[in-house]
Amino acid sequence: MNKMIAFGAAAVVALAIGQATADEEAELVIDGQAFVTKLDAPDDSPLPEILSGWRFRNSETQELQTDDFENPAMIFAEYGEELWATAEGETGKSCADCHGDASESMRGLRASMPRWHEGKDTLFTLEDHINWSREEHQKAKPWKWESQEMLAMTAYIGLQSRGMPVAVKTDGKAAPWFEKGKELYYTRVGQLDMACAHCHENNYGNMIRADHLSQGQINGFPVYRLKWQGMGSLHRRFKGCMDNIRATPYKRGSDEFTALELYLASRGQGLSVETPSLRN
Repeated sequence: MNKMIAFGAAAVVALAIGQATADEEAELVIDGQAFVTKLDAPDDSPLPEILSGWRFRNSETQELQTDDFENPAMIFAEYGEELWATAEGETGKSCADCHGDASESMRGLRASMPRWHEGKDTLFTLEDHINWSREEHQKAKPWKWESQEMLAMTAYIGLQSRGMPVAVKTDGKAAPWFEKGKELYYTRVGQLDMACAHCHENNYGNMIRADHLSQGQINGFPVYRLKWQGMGSLHRRFKGCMDNIRATPYKRGSDEFTALELYLASRGQGLSVETPSLRN
């Protein structure tokens, strides 16, 4: 399967060379299903409108995401489907043995993540849920955050929510995490003394080098980035941003990145889940 993934990367890398103008008024439609990529901002939003990152991509990248056959991210989702049915661990069970048809049992999960896990009394990302289930129910070893298996499974589970509106809860026990994420979003860090807001709130729509700055919405993760020539998690993207401003990044799966994920998800409430999406 890894050979298939590598082939998919090679097949589209040439598209990263040309930078066509993004069509910010384009509409995303996949297999006849229209996706919400633009919303009026709620009264308490710091943004005048809510825009998916898809609207800031060049026209070739936008077009690739409209076709599941051409979208290289779908290779990972297909691998995830294989993993879903594969027995693992000491129990010899597959995900399907407990959860059945993913299109029913996993529908809506990606749209609500991250969310509170009562058993562990903490906020869980989708990756946390997957590894908890592997250890608790399959008695299997957890997957590494950026492993092919984890990316494939998050892509496959996320696919079951594709088209559904992002709907995370930020009250109750999740409230302190939301506030921490908000604090991180506006905190200047690194040698460049910058915060997330400097790019994704104050300057979205502008160009930085060859990239068109988006609002940093996370409704498409995990994403296939042409720059990466492969799939990557949201926390990988967080790390990349911190590296760019010469700050010491938090670890993938850290409380800091998880809190930031919740806050960013809340900023995109109502946008359609696009998982697995394609970005420059």
